[in-house]
Amino acid sequence: MNNYRRGKCAEFLARTYMRLHGFQIVTQNYITGRGTTAGEIDFIARRGKLLVFIEVKQRTTLDNAAYAIMPEQQRRILRGAQSFLKHNPQFSDYDIRFDAILITLPFRLRHIPNAWTL
Repeated sequence: MNNYRRGKCAEFLARTYMRLHGFQIVTQNYITGRGTTAGEIDFIARRGKLLVFIEVKQRTTLDNAAYAIMPEQQRRILRGAQSFLKHNPQFSDYDIRFDAILITLPFRLRHIPNAWTL
C-alpha cells in the first residue's frame, strides 16, 4: 500500500472512531487558500456545541506520528479553522478544539483531545 492510500485509510479509521464516540462529521479534507500558506484540515467534527478540527497522522509508531505535527502545520490548521468559521457563521457560538488522531497500521489509534490551542 502506498503512502497516499495509507493516509486515506488512516483518515477513514479516524472518522469512524469519532463517529463511534458520538461525533458527526461536518466536512473532510477542508482546504483553504490552495497554493498559499493557508491550511488543510483533515476533517471537522461536531458533538453538541463542540466543533473539533482534527489532524490525522499515520506513521510507523505513534510517537513518530505525534512528532510529525509541527508548529507550522498547527498554524496552517489554525488559519484553515479561522477561514472555515468565517465562511460558516452557524458555528460562531460553538466551543472550538484542535485534536490529533495518531494511527499506526494495521490498526493502533491514539486520540489526543485539545492537542494544541489557539
